[in-house]
Amino acid sequence: MKHVLVIDDDAAMRHLIAEHLALHAFKVTTVADSQQMNRVLMTDTVDVIVIDLNLGHEDGMEIVRNLSAKSDVPIIIISGDRVEEADKVVGLELGATDYISKPFGTREFLARVRVALRGRPNLPRTKDRRTFSFNNWTLNLKQRRLNAPDHSETKLTAGEFNLLVAFLEKPRDVLSREELLAASRVHDEEVYDRSIDVLILRLRRKLERDSTNPQLIRTARGAGYFFDADVSVSFGHLAAA
Repeated sequence: MKHVLVIDDDAAMRHLIAEHLALHAFKVTTVADSQQMNRVLMTDTVDVIVIDLNLGHEDGMEIVRNLSAKSDVPIIIISGDRVEEADKVVGLELGATDYISKPFGTREFLARVRVALRGRPNLPRTKDRRTFSFNNWTLNLKQRRLNAPDHSETKLTAGEFNLLVAFLEKPRDVLSREELLAASRVHDEEVYDRSIDVLILRLRRKLERDSTNPQLIRTARGAGYFFDADVSVSFGHLAAA
């Protein structure tokens, strides 16, 4: 099920979009501002982002700029005021996939979402070609792909991915909560202590045979967490332990 994140400070519009997409087998999360948006991006995988440019005290264009610089998730702009051609050009040049003027029909909107999904790139824009290996798992940074020992893909949210990379870059080093908070940031959002607890728990559930008795991501009481495994990294045809 594809996940659509809607950012709009108009509760009625959020409800209308969510209700219609849900009828067509989409998972929908709606939020009113960028702070709530960033919390969702920290913990959930999102396939399309729909953002209203008129968010009161926030500049929707700036949010689009920040999102497109750090993610390949398709962005659909919706706007009822900024409908001039120049506004649309700016939005698209900042990285939006589509720009829809209000009012719009729900059938047209649904079609635009489906088109955005079809046009999503398979690979994110990243030049980091490292691949980490540990306990028969592999994490390819270029593809942002985590493969389990049976070669199946394990999906990671942006926050989980960043956290795992931090552990793999410093295996068996104790990382403080402050280091982990900095490493798991997504889109420069404000991150809270509780976020780390949630991310650690979710990552353990995906990596550990028994998340209640973790063998990979271990707790160093009063100090932080450490990744307890031998990790190797390859760069193309080269590998280093």
